[in-house]
Amino acid sequence: MAIVHTPDHRALGRALREFRVRRGLSQESFGLRASLHRNYVGAIERGEINPTFRILLKLAHGLEAPLSDLIRLYEDRLDDVGRGSR
Repeated sequence: MAIVHTPDHRALGRALREFRVRRGLSQESFGLRASLHRNYVGAIERGEINPTFRILLKLAHGLEAPLSDLIRLYEDRLDDVGRGSR
């Protein structure tokens, strides 16, 4: 089964990675804070996973930020990954 990396998934992954790095967190420490395995965090950051709303809430909790902040950064990164205008 091939992994599909859509522009949306890549943008979300880029936003998550940027947010995590700004917080000075490794994937492992962030995963612990978000109650997710570090490999799962890495897969989201690579755009390989389409996270559910429940997972998005866990990510926001692990970042100690409102989910809206992560979504706003995702929207800012859409152009960076080549989706263009919405």
